[in-house]
Amino acid sequence: MAVRLRLMRMGKKKQPTYRVVAADSRSPRNGRFIEIIGTYQ
Repeated sequence: MAVRLRLMRMGKKKQPTYRVVAADSRSPRNGRFIEIIGTYQ
């Protein structure tokens, strides 16, 4: 299992906020994740 740090898109339309997560490289962007690392705006 290859783990990647990803930005998971959240927020409103045209006002994105992102959640930084550790996820398996095969999972989709907003799919299953292992751990939440933090947020990014």
